[in-house]
Amino acid sequence: MPARENGHEEPVIRDNRKIDPETGQVREAPADEQEAPAEAPQAQNGELAAQLAERTADLQRLQAEYTNYRRRVERDRVAVREQAVAGALTELLPVLDDIGRARDHGELTGGFAKVAESLEAVLTKLGLSPFGQKGDPFDPTVHEALMHSYSTEVTEPIAVEVLQLGYRMGDRVLRPARVAVAEPEDATPASDDDDN
Repeated sequence: MPARENGHEEPVIRDNRKIDPETGQVREAPADEQEAPAEAPQAQNGELAAQLAERTADLQRLQAEYTNYRRRVERDRVAVREQAVAGALTELLPVLDDIGRARDHGELTGGFAKVAESLEAVLTKLGLSPFGQKGDPFDPTVHEALMHSYSTEVTEPIAVEVLQLGYRMGDRVLRPARVAVAEPEDATPASDDDDN
């Protein structure tokens, strides 16, 4: 390359256009490009296929992550809603207890009875259901035993009296039923004379 007056080399300009701007004719590729082996395009195709496969796998992974994220957000949204409803229903349980006591004493009459029925209907619609009846088998997961006794009339632990109803929302227990429990008496009482 010829040197410039200031000591730097002249820039090299290569015209890589496929069509000659002066003649409008298609240019032939330079000799060094024409002699390139036919394997080069195949190697480039192989690289492109590998890159395409890699990008496709990345895209599929990203799509799966997004789908899982949407499911997780929807599941969390449902859980938050259920927790909010359960919290509100739990706060209303003492009101339902008061309505039940008023009904038991015959004081639930007139307009107050209509309001109580409406409230109970709305709470049922929200999924609240009472449980705990006299005679139910005792289940420590849904019952809270406040009194305990033995009886010859039962064959398994039974709730003989319901002191306070329990409430659940779906499968979730909001408050256990408070009950008096009777267990069967042992047929043979234990004696201290077994050693003699």
